[in-house]
Amino acid sequence: MKIYTRTGDKGETSLFGGKRVPKDSPRIHAYGSVDELNAVIGMAVSLSDDAKLIDVLRQLQNELFVVGADLATPGDIQKPNTVRVEHSHINRLEREIDIHEQELEPLKYFILPGGTTCASVLHFARTVCRRAERETYELLKVEDINNLVCIYLNRLSDLLFVLARVTNRRSGREDIPWHPREEE
Repeated sequence: MKIYTRTGDKGETSLFGGKRVPKDSPRIHAYGSVDELNAVIGMAVSLSDDAKLIDVLRQLQNELFVVGADLATPGDIQKPNTVRVEHSHINRLEREIDIHEQELEPLKYFILPGGTTCASVLHFARTVCRRAERETYELLKVEDINNLVCIYLNRLSDLLFVLARVTNRRSGREDIPWHPREEE
């Protein structure tokens, strides 16, 4: 199979089910940001030697394909092989957050994104995730989509924040507190 099809040369792309939409539609923005998020998580994987973290991140990458497929499939498409985000995906994220938060001291202040390179990339992934969430809520205003996608992205951004902190802690790096005013 060739990688290029030429079917998008006029500014349109196909959704699952065959419907053609403009490449700048809210749906394409939303799942494009999910794809970008997946790539950023892949960067974090490449920067880590923590096998447990890599397992979690690879699971997230696989689930993000479900998220992308859900966003790329109009709500009226109900084929047997249609994949959708389900409550079980959200529950799994919440369990991961709870597990990883046990390694951390509770936050008493805002922190700056940073620390190790891997943690910094996880903070970057969190911001891409937040954008994907905003774009998905925008899509929800104009099209019938699975609202569990929005909830999933919200929990995922929380998990990415926790994983960035865990990555720093496991590397012996402290969270960097935000100082609203530099002391003179």
